[in-house]
Amino acid sequence: MLVLVGYVIVLRKLNNWGNQMPKSYKNIVLIGMPGSGKSTIGVLLAKAIGMAFIDTDLLIQQQENRLLQDIISEQGIAGFLAIEEAVLLKLEVVNTVVATGGSVIYSNKAMEHLKRNNLVVYLHVDYPELEQRITDMDTRGIVMTKGQKLVDVYNERIEYYQKYADLMLDSTGISIEETLRRLVSLLKNKN
Repeated sequence: MLVLVGYVIVLRKLNNWGNQMPKSYKNIVLIGMPGSGKSTIGVLLAKAIGMAFIDTDLLIQQQENRLLQDIISEQGIAGFLAIEEAVLLKLEVVNTVVATGGSVIYSNKAMEHLKRNNLVVYLHVDYPELEQRITDMDTRGIVMTKGQKLVDVYNERIEYYQKYADLMLDSTGISIEETLRRLVSLLKNKN
C-alpha cells in the first residue's frame, strides 16, 4: 500500500504537465525487452499525462482467448508473430500510451504502422538487471527459439529497438518513480 501511495504522489507532481503530447504525435509507443517495464511505466505515464493506456499483449490474449505462452506453444513462433502483427496493424488509437510486446520489432510492417504519427520510446535495461527481473520465463510468453537463452534474445533485439526508437530511456538501476520522472522530462523536451 505504501508503494501505491508513492506512485500517487509522483503522479500528482507530474500531472501539472497536463495533456500536452509532443507536437505532431498522436500516441506514445513503448518498446523494449520483456521485463523492461513497458506495461508498468505505460499505465503510470498515461495517468500522469492524462492519456489512455493499451497493452498490446493483452489485446492479443483477448482476441485469441488464450495466454501468450499458450499461443506460442500451440501455434509456434511464426504463428504468434503473425497474430501479433495482425493485431497491431488493426490498432488505431489517439492520445494513448501503447505498451507493446517485446517481439513487436520482428515485424517491419507493425513497426512502420506504430511509428506513423506516434512517438516510439525504447525502455532499455541492461542484461544483468533484466535477468533478475524476469523470473517467470516458462509462462511469460517470450518469443524464443528452442535452445535460445534470454541473453541471446537480448543481444538479438537491441539493434532493432535502437533502429525503431525515436527516444531511448535507460532505466537500469533506477526506481519506477525515477523512470517515470525521466520519461516525462524526455517527453517535455521533445515538445
